Amino acid sequence: MASNNPGNPSGKSNRGFASMDPQRQREIASEGGRAAHEKGTAHEFTSEEAREAGRKGGQARSQKRSQQIGGSNIAGNDSSSGKSNSGDLGSSSAL
Repeated sequence: MASNNPGNPSGKSNRGFASMDPQRQREIASEGGRAAHEKGTAHEFTSEEAREAGRKGGQARSQKRSQQIGGSNIAGNDSSSGKSNSGDLGSSSAL
């Protein structure tokens, strides 16, 4: 794909935040964070908010992983019957 920037032969744009060197990105982000705190608009998580965010992240990660491996349940639950298979060692004899 041809670039709109004739001075850049790599074909990539040198515009925007993502094209900057990582150190410069950190400097800009840090300036924004400091400004927000000085202005009083920065959000600071309470321990309860952080706990809730972590719980939600763990649930989302678990659901995504479950979908990636074909919907099987890692905990050993039979999704069709709702029964746990964790105590079943493969015996087919009934009690």
